Amino acid sequence: MTTSSITSTSAHDKLLRVRDASAQLAQLTTEAKNAILLGIVDALATHESEILTANRADLEQSGLEGAMRDRLLLTPDRVRDMARAVREIAGLPDPIGETLAEWARPNGLRIRKVRVPLGVIGIVYESRPNVTVDTAALAVKTGNAIVLRGGKEAAQTNRCLVEIMSRVPGVPEGAIESLDSSSRESVHDLIKARGLVDVIIPRGGAGLIKFVAENSVVPVIETGAGNCHIFVDESADSDMADAIVLNAKTQRPSVCNAAEKLLVHERIAADYIPRIVQKLIVAGVEVRGDTNACSLAAGLPVTSASEQDWYEEYLRLCMAVAVVANVGEAVAHINKYSTKHSDAIITRDETNARKFLREVDSAAVYWNASTRFTDGGEFGFGAEMGISTQKLHCRGPFALAELSSSKYEIIGVGQTRG
Repeated sequence: MTTSSITSTSAHDKLLRVRDASAQLAQLTTEAKNAILLGIVDALATHESEILTANRADLEQSGLEGAMRDRLLLTPDRVRDMARAVREIAGLPDPIGETLAEWARPNGLRIRKVRVPLGVIGIVYESRPNVTVDTAALAVKTGNAIVLRGGKEAAQTNRCLVEIMSRVPGVPEGAIESLDSSSRESVHDLIKARGLVDVIIPRGGAGLIKFVAENSVVPVIETGAGNCHIFVDESADSDMADAIVLNAKTQRPSVCNAAEKLLVHERIAADYIPRIVQKLIVAGVEVRGDTNACSLAAGLPVTSASEQDWYEEYLRLCMAVAVVANVGEAVAHINKYSTKHSDAIITRDETNARKFLREVDSAAVYWNASTRFTDGGEFGFGAEMGISTQKLHCRGPFALAELSSSKYEIIGVGQTRG
């Protein structure tokens, strides 16, 4: 497959500029890259009102409501959070040039494996404008150029952010580029640009991710939907469980690390389910349940969950509750229905906790903590490119180290192979 698959001349020209920019970025020192990032921090502060104006225009035209509107919305605090993340990235160690291994062979050859940039990163995403800044900053730090194809609902905000970052002194022309978001043609151009783009990262709903994964001729790092679970074991501290469940479900229900399902051990279900369901309802959560949960929550407005409910990522104030016999049944339920994103156990029993941590096949597995921590910033990465639910070449929140490849440097004194 060659770049002839690109249908748009303008997209092809942009991608050629991005490829050229990637070669320039790869040669920048850590000091030069950090200077660019700090310049982006200052630019975001200087142009905050411009960014918010563009975002208001997108909001007015989008017609979005609920979780999707919240994903699109920028506030002064959220703009400052974006700038804070960029500053944190600037302060992190630069992985590029790191020696991963070094050894000598009996013939005298010295071999060194070092980190190098991937080259050109393409990202296809929906709604969230912070992704524009987070991913561009991570790309700059790792010496990669980036092509952003955001959703049409955020077109004006993303265009404004890309223009602001591209004007920062030291940014090579084309290093932070965006493609037209008004049609699917630009997605096609990006995912067919083998030879110009080195990796594609889709971030968004299951439909977007599936389309990119099935149609791209460029290697893909999938980021996954989040059908996240919390299992309240029989030895759980009830107050701790309440706090974790409510935080994981209600703190920001529109994001992929919010909890969608609650599993409760049968030995405590009669006491715990009415208690937590009442608290969820007070918090505005629609509750659905299996047969046992509905029976135990009799008198409360709980509807019966369908089989499809257990697979669904709600992304809103809705939660399905089920009763399970033990930790093994909880693990089996999660491995069947989850999207392998983030799942948690609340328990005092270390044996059960270790079994859960070992056997749940998800990117992030928690013991006595909210799933809301599955996030690049919370993990100390400054930001993230996404949260990968696949196993190659990265899993979970991924950032600087995962945006690098490696090469071998071999140093000899005239050796030839016989």
